[in-house]
Amino acid sequence: MTIRHSEKGLGILPGNDLKLVQGVSRRQFLKYSGMVALAAWANPLSPEFAAAALASQVATYPIDSNVLTTVDRTLVFPAVTPQLLTPPQLPQVADYNSNGYGIYSYGAGISNVPRADIMPSGYTNPAPLRLQQLSSFFSISDIHITDKEAPNQMIYLQQSDPVLNTMSSIYSPVMLYTTHVLDAAIQTVNALHQVSPFDFGISLGDACNSSQHNELRWYIDVIDGRLITPCSGIHLGMSTIDYQKPFKAAGLDKSIPWYQTLGNHDHFWIGTYPVDADASLGLRNSYITGTVLASGPLSVSAADFPCMFDVPAALKERTSYMGVLDGSTPCGNIIDAGTCAVAPTVPADRDRHRITIAEWKQEFFNTTTTPVGHGFNLVDPSQASDFACYSFVPKSGIPLKIIVLDDTQSETDGSHDIHGHGFLDATRWAWLQNELAAGQAANQLMIIAAHVPIGVETIGFSEVEWWESDKDPNATEQNAVSLTDLVSELWKTPNLLLWIAGHRHLNTIKAFPSPDATTPEQGFWHVETCSLRDFPQQFRTFRIFLNADYTVSIVTTNVDPAVAEGTPAAVSRSYAIAAEQILSTNLTRNTPNLATLGSIALETVDPSRPQDATLDPTIKWPQVSGYGPFPSLQSGQYNFPVYASNAYPSCNAELFKQLSPAMIAVLKQQFPGGNA
Repeated sequence: MTIRHSEKGLGILPGNDLKLVQGVSRRQFLKYSGMVALAAWANPLSPEFAAAALASQVATYPIDSNVLTTVDRTLVFPAVTPQLLTPPQLPQVADYNSNGYGIYSYGAGISNVPRADIMPSGYTNPAPLRLQQLSSFFSISDIHITDKEAPNQMIYLQQSDPVLNTMSSIYSPVMLYTTHVLDAAIQTVNALHQVSPFDFGISLGDACNSSQHNELRWYIDVIDGRLITPCSGIHLGMSTIDYQKPFKAAGLDKSIPWYQTLGNHDHFWIGTYPVDADASLGLRNSYITGTVLASGPLSVSAADFPCMFDVPAALKERTSYMGVLDGSTPCGNIIDAGTCAVAPTVPADRDRHRITIAEWKQEFFNTTTTPVGHGFNLVDPSQASDFACYSFVPKSGIPLKIIVLDDTQSETDGSHDIHGHGFLDATRWAWLQNELAAGQAANQLMIIAAHVPIGVETIGFSEVEWWESDKDPNATEQNAVSLTDLVSELWKTPNLLLWIAGHRHLNTIKAFPSPDATTPEQGFWHVETCSLRDFPQQFRTFRIFLNADYTVSIVTTNVDPAVAEGTPAAVSRSYAIAAEQILSTNLTRNTPNLATLGSIALETVDPSRPQDATLDPTIKWPQVSGYGPFPSLQSGQYNFPVYASNAYPSCNAELFKQLSPAMIAVLKQQFPGGNA
């Protein structure tokens, strides 16, 4: 027979010659040959796989029967002192438990704290009467479904780069279990839906980790409830290793429609750089080759604007191999990393191929849940194929519109920096203005759902804030709107309730109060949803009420997936907690509003407050007994405060919003009986 690599993955085809899979040496083949028979049916989309999976009783992973939110309880764990593992030792997974890492218990819950930051002065309503529930939905974000065996990752930088070694997005053992955590979260959503139904769900971007076809299919297929084979190449460990074994996902309750937002990891290589910006880098071929990627350090460049990385320069150095995770090992050992005399290779897999934005959008039409297209069926067909903005009304008869905005960078913007900044080209900016104006004219309340948040990071110091393209020496496209002008436009839209986002893997809630105290209805809220991948591995629920005084309440609650003991998702939780204990990642950030950074004048970080270097008074974190405190770290020469003692990285709140007189009049007609 001939073993051949096909577009659909590894297959065994009839023939007379024995040939080797691309990227596998004869010595490696002896090691891998025991997996060949299983790999032959490892495509989860094929009828052959389905039949074999049913015949072999593929596992399912039901969640715990006790489904609670963080209002009821929180996950707590102390800092490990003394620190026995340092950030470069994060891959020593086998040493976690014996050194006290990843062990947790349950603490007190966090109440939904009433917040009136954008209301008229003196407003209080401790027990609001509800006139009408306008919407109930959930948000997930930054799932980062990861092909841990892909040859073009940057894993080694987490161990070798002193600037990047606290970044779990480069490497973390939770990479082994991303499909399992999503499956547990979806089952938790279903359980909550049985108690209090959701009108819809929305994913706020970064479904994939690296714009890779098989990663996206795993993501959609988990939500659809299909058979999942969470491994690639020749499927090492598929019959023995828990995170590699095929399983049947539960799938989202078919009565819940869900919608998708584009994130930077969904269309950039590891969320950092456009795949086709520089053909000499070979990024497109790096997805499907068997050769492990080599790179130099991803260091800050000497450009005038601080904290600007030069990604292509790092990739051209090729000094160290970046490694992959060995799926045949219980802890996912890192292999093929560092200096090697010969370029290391792994089994190639063409199902890892890179997908464009147009191809990424099209995959959402191959689904068994609703709506087909998951929002991209609503994109204006006259727009370019990479346009990923749309709006929808989730509930007939309720004047609420969701505006799904792609605010990620362009693939042709010329920047050499990490492409994690917020950006709107002229087309997207004009579209957003039109959507806001149309919603205002139609007397619709509005929510903007985007990937990149606004006003929460210091421009020039972070890779996840609004892009000042005029300070980027390589920029060939300009951001169509400054952050100041964007917020000003939002303030002009009194029917805007909130902006929801992911991207930073944080749960921040902040306020944008009206610039004019006499018109408080111009204020809006900003709510972030953390990552399902990294601790605290949560999603959010939102319930929006029209109160009897014709204010709006947005009740938002974080939820821990109800993982059952002994399941892969439970292992992932332990690893995520261990990574937090080892890295001491700041999950409760608050950013000073600076006018300058070093010698560089900055665009206003948050136009709603003075640029006086003070922290944002509207960003608040609850205190949970038993959690932390972690070491008080400082962020480089700028001395930004990092931790408040015992501050917990989840926020639950009831956010009050004042409506305009015109909108109140409309709602009084539609929903009479209030007391305003």
